[in-house]
Amino acid sequence: MTDEKHSGLFDLTGRVALVTGCSRGLGQYFARALAGAGADLVVTSRDLDSLAEFEAEVKGTGCRVLPLALDVRREQSIAAMVQAAYDHYGRIDILVNNAGCNVRKSSVEISWDDWNLVLDTNLRGTFFTAREVARRMIPAGYGRIINIGSVTSVFGYAGLAPYCASRGGTRQLTMSLADEWGRYGITINCLAPGWFKTAQNAVMYEDSQWVDYLTDRIPLKRPGNPDDLDGAVVFLASESSRYVTGQTLLVDGGISTGATRALPGRD
Repeated sequence: MTDEKHSGLFDLTGRVALVTGCSRGLGQYFARALAGAGADLVVTSRDLDSLAEFEAEVKGTGCRVLPLALDVRREQSIAAMVQAAYDHYGRIDILVNNAGCNVRKSSVEISWDDWNLVLDTNLRGTFFTAREVARRMIPAGYGRIINIGSVTSVFGYAGLAPYCASRGGTRQLTMSLADEWGRYGITINCLAPGWFKTAQNAVMYEDSQWVDYLTDRIPLKRPGNPDDLDGAVVFLASESSRYVTGQTLLVDGGISTGATRALPGRD
């Protein structure tokens, strides 16, 4: 999966990248982009069988890939996965904290369990995965951690209270860890996509009126395509971003320039 377009400061040859949440959606696109820049991969999912097709795809390109089971809501699962990755490759240079979930409900209908599911996955899971990986990066004196946030890291939307809280927390967590771990040669940034069609939100894109309204609000006049994120993830994983840390990079077609109210019919 080596791509000649990636060279010099964007070259990840010899680096090991761990991407969580790769059973579907953006996680696989992040992993492909990093492999295309030369990185070896560790890819994870709660269901190891769900990684089989993607593993075969990556291996077919000649890249090395290690699939591992991971439930980011369980501390022991995180620790076991990171140790297995480290034992296999002897290093972890890049972490993309992508595993996440969402519950779409009116806030008055959100249950205690709904809240815990989203926050435990998106925020607590992100922290403890970063912590476990940093325990290997700190002695090495090098690391790139990319926490996947969202446009909701900086804006709130009706019907997404737990998700917005978790993604806003991800942004704050990123800044805190950047301040703490920068002295060890580790950069931590938040990559915040705007509106991209994924398995998680595909049902929303079946509403043509909603899609038209959304598109009208995006300055570039279209929702994102997954490969629109390739350059951003490789940038944040590479030497090109060596003096960038604690930042939130919005890749959103410009919707954050004016996204100050909820989209219709979703509260």
